[in-house]
Amino acid sequence: MKPCIVIAGPPGSGKSTVGPLLAAELGVPFRDSDDDIVARAGRPVADIFATDGEPAFRELEAEVIAEALREHEGVLSVGGGSVLTPVTQDRLRGHHVVFLNVGFAVGVRRVGLSTARPLLAGVNPRATYRELLEARLPVYRAVATMEVGTDERTPEEVVAVIAAQLTEEAEKTGEKTR
Repeated sequence: MKPCIVIAGPPGSGKSTVGPLLAAELGVPFRDSDDDIVARAGRPVADIFATDGEPAFRELEAEVIAEALREHEGVLSVGGGSVLTPVTQDRLRGHHVVFLNVGFAVGVRRVGLSTARPLLAGVNPRATYRELLEARLPVYRAVATMEVGTDERTPEEVVAVIAAQLTEEAEKTGEKTR
């Protein structure tokens, strides 16, 4: 058993919005690795970052994603920085991974540079967001089997693009669509 699709992308790309809509479209359950982390740790992601540090958070995140990849059959949304962990990159191989790509201006607008996002809390969140996008873009593309731009699309349009590409891919490979 494995997720039919994994949603990855930077903050503001629409993972938490598109994921449940895609799951509903495909008739499968939705799961968010950040929700799993909060449930397991019993505290918010920002608190884990602040108290335990990013390395401890990434370790917990990798464990939660490994478990979800084994157990969950549906749409799985993973945290924006999860793909930076080499073990998670390895675990994503063999899964349908959709990279939701968002440009700098749209991402900043969507995120609002909230302090609830630990990596953006700091002196210059706009510069931090730009650096985050630039550093992660090649990694997202390396793990993705599909890339969908979200800047000029509604969440429903993004879902329609993903569903159409999944159907097209399934027809080529003879794989069953859900």
